[in-house]
Amino acid sequence: QVQLVESGGGLVQAGGSLRLSCAAFGLTFSDHAMAWFRQTPGKEREYIALITGSGDSSMYTKSVQSRFVISRDNARNAVYLQMSSLKPEDTGVYSCAAAASPLLAVPVTTSLFPYWGQGTQVTVSS
Repeated sequence: QVQLVESGGGLVQAGGSLRLSCAAFGLTFSDHAMAWFRQTPGKEREYIALITGSGDSSMYTKSVQSRFVISRDNARNAVYLQMSSLKPEDTGVYSCAAAASPLLAVPVTTSLFPYWGQGTQVTVSS
C-alpha cells in the first residue's frame, strides 16, 4: 500500500523559510515524478512544484519561482520543498503527490497523480 507522509509545516513570519518533507512508502520511488500542491479554503488545489523520478529536472508554478526549491533523495524515498521569502499568500495545506510516470508532463493536473499525502499546514503571518 502506497503511503505519503508530509512533515515540516508550521507558522512562520513573512520573509521566513520552511522546509517540507514527504516520506514515501510502498512504491518504487524513482519510478514516480513527485509534486507539491497547495490548497487554500475556497480554491482548487494548486500545483506548486514538480520533479522527475531521477531528480534531473524540475519545474515550478510562476508565483514561487526563485523562492521555492524542490528536491528528492531516492535513497531515502523522500521529496522536499525548501520555501524561502515566504509571503502570506503562500499560506495553505501543502500536499505531496506521486505521479504515475517518472517524467514531467504539462499541463500539471491532479489527474496525473494517483497517490497523495494528507497534507501539512503552512501559515505565513504578515
